[in-house]
Amino acid sequence: MNTAEPNNARAPVGLDFAAASPATLLVRGANVLDPRTGIDAVTDLVVRDGAVAAIGEALEAPDGAEVVEAEGLHAFPAFVDPHVHLRTPGREDEEDVDSGTRAAAAGGYGAILAQPNTEPVVDSASVLRSLRERARAEARIPTGFLAAITVGQRGERLTEMAELAEAGAAGFTDDGLPVRSAGVMRQALQYQRLAGRQLALHEEDVSLSGDGVMHEGAVSALLGLAGIPSVSESSQVARDCALAAYEDARIHIQHVSALETVEVIARAKAAGTRVTCEASPHHLLLTDNEVRTLDTNFKMNPPLRAETDRLTLVEALRSGTIDCVATDHAPHAREEKEHPFEQAPMGVTGLETAFAALHTGLVLPGVLELGLLVERMTAGGEPFGLPVPRIEAGAPANLCLVDLDAEWEVGEPGYESRSANCAFAGQRLTGRVRVTIAAGSVAYRERSFALGAVA
Repeated sequence: MNTAEPNNARAPVGLDFAAASPATLLVRGANVLDPRTGIDAVTDLVVRDGAVAAIGEALEAPDGAEVVEAEGLHAFPAFVDPHVHLRTPGREDEEDVDSGTRAAAAGGYGAILAQPNTEPVVDSASVLRSLRERARAEARIPTGFLAAITVGQRGERLTEMAELAEAGAAGFTDDGLPVRSAGVMRQALQYQRLAGRQLALHEEDVSLSGDGVMHEGAVSALLGLAGIPSVSESSQVARDCALAAYEDARIHIQHVSALETVEVIARAKAAGTRVTCEASPHHLLLTDNEVRTLDTNFKMNPPLRAETDRLTLVEALRSGTIDCVATDHAPHAREEKEHPFEQAPMGVTGLETAFAALHTGLVLPGVLELGLLVERMTAGGEPFGLPVPRIEAGAPANLCLVDLDAEWEVGEPGYESRSANCAFAGQRLTGRVRVTIAAGSVAYRERSFALGAVA
């Protein structure tokens, strides 16, 4: 078990994974890029017993090391996703710890945080402990679990947050549902001091979103579908930023989707409120125009919004108003997504496509620099007190090897995830993860890519 401790933690945040042999290998001739350590060079990299041992030219392979001929590949710090649905316990037909973490590793992720809206809800220490035990047996990469803010995610009574923190909860969220009551939210912010954990918030005023199934706008009017107005999100964010400022507490806003929300968060940050936030690849790349097809792989909550919203999110990611990228990986059974658009569940997968989609849609056209994207995709654990992966001598080996020129069709080779409800299904993307090393062990290698000979 690996652990990391935020400054105000009662107990270390638990990141659990199945024991695996530490890697010893020589990566030869990769373009190593780590914006935090300032390295961007074609060089060799030695991993010995699961740690980065050396970075430099013409390095020799340690005894027994696998040699990776990485000419033409990039080596990045492994990505961190703070917003993943593993559907365990209760819906293992959609995803489980093994398949979800395998999908994450295939996407270049070295750590993930799983959400608690499962069956049963992760609202007790006993459920949390059982999940951590399962991760220690099955998880391919370090995996943390968020617990619910309120019992049953009903928004009425707080969970035993201090006890859950002691049991290793990585944070608290009622994701999938908002905390409707301002009074309950204020109590949660107060108890945060005892628990020493981040609150991650699904922001939605359900009285405004109602029965909406997509963004409220010109497209919803054209299709005759009930819409979800962007003010449903931004008004709730404004409330919780005000409460966080009043209580001097920390909050993390999940899956930001709207221009107005970005404006609220920017003002709050400027005023000194301790708020961080995330955006998902589908909101950074797609708009409600996709829904004209009535393809249920474009149905998610919050919904895809207008082009003005999308452009605002991209600029906020560039400026740092949006702190990190999170996939909100939400698997669903195929038969559920085959229902008519109004009846199908909300949510899309994203772990296996996040980097490639953003590289194709934002980096290749020159909208974002590659280093900035890498920085934002490795920052997902920071709001929760987790260390950021770094490529430097002495650091644990958390890195991925990526072929930036590889073109592939999403879904053509199948998915590592149990589910296939991907918003980018059928698209041709550029950029493919070949190898992922997480917590010092090889967690994923693409089927067609051999690590090489043993020295």
